Amino acid sequence: MKTIAVLTSGGDAPGMNAAIRAVVRAGISMGLNVKGVRRGYAGLIEGDIMDMDARSVSDIIQRGGTMLYTARCPEFKTQEGVDSAIASCKKHGIDGIVVIGGDGSFRGARDLSLGGIPCVGVPGTIDNDISSTEYTIGYDTAINTAVEMVDKLRDTCQSHDRCSVVEVMGRRAGYLALQTGIACGAVAILVPEVEFDLQKDVIEKINAIKATGKKHFVVVVAEGIGGVEDIAAKIEAGTGIESRATILGHVQRGGAPTGRDRVMASQMGYRAVSLLKQGIGNRVITYTNSKLGDMDIYEALAMKKPLDQEEYNMATAMSI
Repeated sequence: MKTIAVLTSGGDAPGMNAAIRAVVRAGISMGLNVKGVRRGYAGLIEGDIMDMDARSVSDIIQRGGTMLYTARCPEFKTQEGVDSAIASCKKHGIDGIVVIGGDGSFRGARDLSLGGIPCVGVPGTIDNDISSTEYTIGYDTAINTAVEMVDKLRDTCQSHDRCSVVEVMGRRAGYLALQTGIACGAVAILVPEVEFDLQKDVIEKINAIKATGKKHFVVVVAEGIGGVEDIAAKIEAGTGIESRATILGHVQRGGAPTGRDRVMASQMGYRAVSLLKQGIGNRVITYTNSKLGDMDIYEALAMKKPLDQEEYNMATAMSI
């Protein structure tokens, strides 16, 4: 292993720059040449690759987004696309790759590993929906951003005795919505993993709490549930409380990463390079039981990550 590369793929997440920095500087400290691939697998196929040194990653640890950019690449889902990426690696002398992203990115890393280019995946997604790890880079920052936004909404809905229905990101996973709702004291949290009855679980609950004297409410909805405008309209019709829908959107992806995301990204990036230095590929970096580890990509992709039902029950019990 003489030369490694680093790329970011899929949706961007705060802390990706810290991970890139860790990979580059860890690689250099271990005697490796390091290259950066712009725009993920699309850039790998097209040969959009640059040499990196210690100064290439100066002053990026505090920045959101990814300096290497990211993009979706339908072509890479085909064998021809994978073959083109492998050929590009050989042309540029790349012996191994650190892939920062989510499950889709890890499937690409698996395919490259099968083709003779060892890859190590570093989990980076604000949704925290990668089954093999309890924590993903960007999750903590996204929660803090969502909480800050909901707190601001609460100020105005309290002033007007309103109900604020807030959609946070998470198409297939409710982890971000659940913890944001807990942190903000939401009266109801709607996530894809838990069935709900809007009339019973939200409208009747708000009416019961309203009878105790409370006049303003926050409902947090995961993106995968959708329909927040309709939900707000039904809450208003069923409770008589003016209700407004707010979609936080991509603001949750941006911003300076929190201290936790910077440290975690640095640790994960360093461990990924350590594995490649030993010639070990087809692995995913994990964080479980407060410890860093790694596992086979096949095993990681086959795992399921259920929502913590106990945590959801706790949130429901306290929202009275």
